[in-house]
Amino acid sequence: DKIETLYIKGSGWDLISIEEDGFAPVDLNHLLRLSELDELSDSQMVIQQRLATLKPSAPNPSVEAILHALIPFTFVDHTHADAVLSITNTPNGRKKINEIYGEDILIIPYVMPGFILAKKIATMTKNIDWDKMRGMILMNHGVFSFGDDAKQSYDRMIQIVTKAEDYLKSAKVFRKYHNSNSKADLLALARIRKKASRLAGKPYIALLNDSTEAVGFSKMKAAKNLSLKGTLTPDHVIRTKPFAWVIKDNLDRSAKEFENRYTRYFEKNKKKGITKLDNGPKWALWPGYGTVCFGSSKKEANIVLDINRHTIRAMQTSFNLHKWQPISFQHLFDVEYWELEQAKLKKDTQPPEFQGKIALITGAASGIGYACAKKLLENGCTVVGLDKDRKVMKLFQEYDGYKGFYSDLTKTNDVKKAVSSCVKAFGGIDILISNAGVFSSSATLENIDDKKWNDDLDINLASHHRVLRECVPYLKVGIDPAVIFMGSRNVGAPGLGAGTYTVAKSGLTQMSRLAALELSKYSIRVNTVHPDCVYDTAVWTDKI
Repeated sequence: DKIETLYIKGSGWDLISIEEDGFAPVDLNHLLRLSELDELSDSQMVIQQRLATLKPSAPNPSVEAILHALIPFTFVDHTHADAVLSITNTPNGRKKINEIYGEDILIIPYVMPGFILAKKIATMTKNIDWDKMRGMILMNHGVFSFGDDAKQSYDRMIQIVTKAEDYLKSAKVFRKYHNSNSKADLLALARIRKKASRLAGKPYIALLNDSTEAVGFSKMKAAKNLSLKGTLTPDHVIRTKPFAWVIKDNLDRSAKEFENRYTRYFEKNKKKGITKLDNGPKWALWPGYGTVCFGSSKKEANIVLDINRHTIRAMQTSFNLHKWQPISFQHLFDVEYWELEQAKLKKDTQPPEFQGKIALITGAASGIGYACAKKLLENGCTVVGLDKDRKVMKLFQEYDGYKGFYSDLTKTNDVKKAVSSCVKAFGGIDILISNAGVFSSSATLENIDDKKWNDDLDINLASHHRVLRECVPYLKVGIDPAVIFMGSRNVGAPGLGAGTYTVAKSGLTQMSRLAALELSKYSIRVNTVHPDCVYDTAVWTDKI
C-alpha cells in the first residue's frame, strides 16, 4: 500500500552536514491523527513518532514532526533568523511584526516546542486558507516558510528575512565597530577556563571570541545587563544556559556569583523529580576583551561560539531598536529541563578519558609524537602538535580537536608563538609531551666538533627546556596537569657513537627530575619515558 510520507530531520543530525540517512520517513496521517489529541506527553509523543517511522534504522523524528505534518506543502523550511528574532525579542515585538508583514504571514505567540506548539498551530490554522499563506513567524522562536517545491519555500524564507533586515536597516540600529586593539591576556584566559571547568565539574575547552564585534559588545555599558537576560531563541538554552558568566577582576567572586545565580534560577523554576544540571557556564562576557565560549570538546565549544556570535549581534540590534526582551526564564527553564533532555542525561555514558583536556605534543609529525597524538585524540583529548615537518599541519583532519603548527624548537620566538597559539586555540594546556629530538650521524667523542655538539644538544636538551619554560605558567592553571619527557634507553645503556644523543638524554632525565621537584607544589606531575628503537621517526637518519 502507498503511504503518504513526511521526511523530516532526525534528532541529533546537523543540517550543515545532513545526508539522506539523517531524515526520518514518517507516516504523515499518523502524525495528523496525533495532532487531534487533546493531550500528549513528550515521552508518549516520542514513542508515537517512532511507531510512525517507516524505516527501522532511521533516527528519531524531530520533536516538530507533528507541526511539519500540519503544513500542507511539499517543502517546509525552519530557521532562527537573527533579524526576525531581533524584532520579536523586544517589548513591542508583536506590534512591529504585524506592521512589517501582511496577512500572508501567520503570527504565532510563543508556546513550548513539541506537541503544545503543534496543538496551538492546529487550532489557529483550522479554517485557514493555506494557499494564501507564505510563512509563519513564531514569536521569540523562529520562522517557517513552505512551498510546493524547494525553491519556492527557500525564496519565501529569504523574502521573510529580508523584510526584517530592511526594517532594521531603515531603523538604523546596526552598529559598526572599529578595529579594536584589545589584546586578551592568554594566562587570564587559561585561568577563566579552569574556573569554568571547576564550576562544571569537568574539563572545558575555552574559545575566545575577540572579533571586533565581540570586543565592541563587551565594552558596551549595557553588555552585562543584556548578557544576563536570556537567549536568542529557546532552543539555544540547551547549549548556552540561560545567561552568561560576567567575568570581573575578582575571578573567584564572579564565578561564585554565576553559580548562585544559576542555583536561584533552578530553585525558582524547578519541578518535582528534575535533576539539576552542572553549574558550569557555557559562555562568559569578558568586559573589554570579548566573550569566551565553553564546551567539553572543540566541536561543542564551536557550537556555543557560533550561537554566541549570532546572539550578541541580536542583543545589540534589539537594544538599539528598543530593548532586549527575550522570553521569560520560566519558559527557558521548561526547554532546558525538558523531559526529553532529562531523558538524554540519564542515558549519558561515561565520557572518553581525556575529554576536555588539552595536550601539547612536540615532534608530533611522526614516530612517538604521532602515536601519542593519535591515542590521545582517540580518547577524547584536544591536541596541538608541533613539528619542524610541515606535514604536522595536515594530520588528523578527521578530528575537530586537533591543530598542528610548524615550529623550530631551537628558536625561542617560535616556541613562544607555538605555546601562545595553543592557548589561543583551545584555552589552556593540561598535558605537555616533550618529545622532539634527532639522532644524527654516529661519531666518537674524539670526532665530534663544536657545531655538531651544540646543535645536537640544542634540539635534544635545550629545546625541551624552552618548551617547558613557556608552558609552565599555563600548566600551573591546567586541569590535573602533567608533563612527560621522552628520554631514551641510552641513558642507562649508552651506545657507541651516540655521544651527543646520550649526553642530551641524560641531561633531559636530570632536568625532568628537577622539574618534578620544582613543580610538585603546583600539583604538576612530571615523568620521563625511556623507549628503545622506534623507527617511524626523524630520530633515525640515513647516516645512522
